[in-house]
Order: sequence, then C-alpha cells, then structure tokens
Amino acid sequence: MPDDLVQVGYVSGAFGIVGGLRVTPFSVDADALLKVKTWWLDKPALRSVSVRTAKMHGGDVVATLVGMRDRNDAEALKGAAVHVSRSEFPKLEEDEYYWSDLIGLDAVNLEGEALGKVTDMMHNGAQSILRITPVASEDAGAPDAKVSERLVPFVDAFVKKVDLGAKLITLDWGLDY
Repeated sequence: MPDDLVQVGYVSGAFGIVGGLRVTPFSVDADALLKVKTWWLDKPALRSVSVRTAKMHGGDVVATLVGMRDRNDAEALKGAAVHVSRSEFPKLEEDEYYWSDLIGLDAVNLEGEALGKVTDMMHNGAQSILRITPVASEDAGAPDAKVSERLVPFVDAFVKKVDLGAKLITLDWGLDY
C-alpha cells in the first residue's frame, strides 16, 4: 500500500445496472479520479481496485471497476472513501496546486505576521477558498480569541506566493480582516 494516499472523493452510489459507481469528487475538475487507473477503496477494508473507465457525469465521476459484476456489487461500496496515490496525480501547470498540497501550509501576510495554518479548502462556485485556523500565540498560549478562522479566496489578488518546499503561503491579508 502506498504511503502517500490522498482521499479524493467517496462512492455516493451505484450507476446503471452493470456495476457502475457514482463517485462524488472533492475537487471541481476531478483530474486524479479521471486519469489514475488504480484507486484505493476503504470498504470493506482498504484495498486497491483497477479502474476500467471513468468520466464526468454532472458534477460526479461515473466509473466502472475491473471485477464489478452488477449493481449489487456497486451498492455495497456506497460510502467508501476513494483514495489515490499522490505520486500518480496528473502534473499541473506552473502556479497550479492541488488542495492536498496546500492543506497544512503556514500562512503569513506580507508583513510576515502569522495568520495561521491552512486546515481546509472549499469551493464557492467562483473560486477556491483557503480555510485558515489561527495558531496559538506565544504571548497568550491560545489561538487568537478575536478570530476563529479566516476564509481567504485563493486568487492572485490575495495569494502572493506559495512555497511548498518551505510549507509557507504568503497572503495580502491583514490580521484585522
């Protein structure tokens, strides 16, 4: 089993009568689900499966797996988490990032002030949004009491630099926003 598995979606149900799966992806374009031919499902236990076909259907991915016989096999997988090895993700263009690469980065503003840590990503229909949770301050020993989290649009106007090697993202965002 690869040690770099990333959950990229979950099985939301069966599709058709010949054992197709409906998978709800965690990203808008679902590149990893569409292009990687080995998925890891956690139901009934974590195991690899070979993908025969995968295509977008509405906002979901519809896939057939090698060895799936019928709709009953597909229904049994409902709720299963779908993982893909990070090393198999399709390569991105410069200045493009997978959400899984951004989660965990420390966020600072242009003045070098710590904003917190990227703990999640979400999409609002127009753009991706960084969910940044404040970290404990050295003075108080507790997270910033005034801010429970910061939601920052992942757009050029606010995101000035992403340094994956340093695990740091620099934002044009004030502490008082």
